[in-house]
Amino acid sequence: MSLEPFPLPKADPCVIVIFGATGDLTKRKLMPALFRLLCDGCLTKFQILGVGRSSMTDDEFRNMIRDGMMAALPQEKLGDKEWAYFSSQMFYTHGELDRDTTYQEVASRLEALAATGASSNHLFYLATPPSLFSTIVDLLGKSHLSSQEKGWTRVVIEKPFGRDFESAKKLNAEVAEVFSEEQVYRIDHYLGKDTVQNILVFRFGNSMFEPIWNRNYVDYIEITAAETLGIGSRAGYYEEAGALRDMVANHLLQLLTLTAMEPPVAFDANSVREEKVQVLRSIRRLKPDEVMLRTVRGQYGPGQINGQVVKGYREEGGVKPDSTTETYVAMEFYVSNWRWDGVPFYVRTGKHLTRNLTEIAIHLKRTPQALFARTPDEEIEPNVIVLRIQPNEGIAVNFGAKKPGFEMTTNTVHMDFCYRSSDHIRSPEAYETLLLDVMTGDATLFIRRDEVEGQWRLITPIEEAWVSQPAPVFPNYEAGTDGPSAADQMLARNGHRWRRLSESNIGCD
Repeated sequence: MSLEPFPLPKADPCVIVIFGATGDLTKRKLMPALFRLLCDGCLTKFQILGVGRSSMTDDEFRNMIRDGMMAALPQEKLGDKEWAYFSSQMFYTHGELDRDTTYQEVASRLEALAATGASSNHLFYLATPPSLFSTIVDLLGKSHLSSQEKGWTRVVIEKPFGRDFESAKKLNAEVAEVFSEEQVYRIDHYLGKDTVQNILVFRFGNSMFEPIWNRNYVDYIEITAAETLGIGSRAGYYEEAGALRDMVANHLLQLLTLTAMEPPVAFDANSVREEKVQVLRSIRRLKPDEVMLRTVRGQYGPGQINGQVVKGYREEGGVKPDSTTETYVAMEFYVSNWRWDGVPFYVRTGKHLTRNLTEIAIHLKRTPQALFARTPDEEIEPNVIVLRIQPNEGIAVNFGAKKPGFEMTTNTVHMDFCYRSSDHIRSPEAYETLLLDVMTGDATLFIRRDEVEGQWRLITPIEEAWVSQPAPVFPNYEAGTDGPSAADQMLARNGHRWRRLSESNIGCD
């Protein structure tokens, strides 16, 4: 049965200005998302103005975008009627993004579009390297493109938001000189995923789960983001960032805050984001001696992924032969508040692991007595609630039940919910959701200034401790495995263990 388009609201009329319009993000994510929004009837009056360094005409830009979209959406057909209209609303101007003349040209193109009936609402999307964020924002201000005299003006900034606490604080201050906080949308595409948003519905919309979502019933929580891919062609970026900055400082801390936050007074931007900030403020920062105990660094060596031999990280093009950049991180956080006192939150992420998997697993405490067990081997496994973010999004609950037959023997069974089988409705991609939210002025799924700084307050002391401490002997895990053994030992000290990646299944798989 074919999926129906998801019922979505209408976007405000606007002109979408994309800086870095010839880049990979624009071709693979932004343009396909905007095209789908058009096909779903969410975009009625819009124009797209691409800005890049390459010199090309409007038609050349349209052809480039079409080729990129066909590669990004191989299973979808670009309908002639829809594409003809979409491309007719697409324009391009070129120039260096650090020169004021480029912004004067952007202003002139926007005035020319307005003369033909285009909206005076402007959405500026910074799909550029982070090194250009401050420059672009500054020049948008100097060219008066940040003005809201004739309509709203909003700016979307991609991660990473700085590389440590001081740089994030500096970037926030520079942005605040030009745009008010209400105009700024810091995007983390993980927050646009349906299953991530469903964490709040699952917790606060079901009376059977919220009463047990605390230290009285929860033993520990693990948050996993595993990838089979290596670094690909991103060596230049990854050598500077590493797994901690690339994944933990944003995606995984966001998942942690949504899992641990208190109920917001309302489902609006300020209420939800305030509760997330309170979680970040409650997480204990690690001291240098604690970093050695509660964090694990890993770097992949040669191995096999899906039967294919892959190189070790130090053998990748552009990587130093003695690099100490981590491709795997595991760490133990504690949220020091009434709800979560004493409950460890384990976070792990890595490249070239056994499988692609992002999930949150809430491990509940054992029952006080094993009433039905004759031997230790017959103990019912503790209950686990699994929120699968990707792939095959869904939710699973593991619980004990009696096996059929005359004997009192038990077994662990699974109850599953799968998104792909729900309602026969196509779920929007993350960038569709987030772009539509920007155009409707809903900042709930975006990151506030104090959230960014709160994340880096936790991450920066770890980075500093790693610099001062000797790195582990790398590589310390084979590609195609679950990561370094030290990560298992970290949990074993508390009597806990990771869910094995190869065994972490729900009914959607």
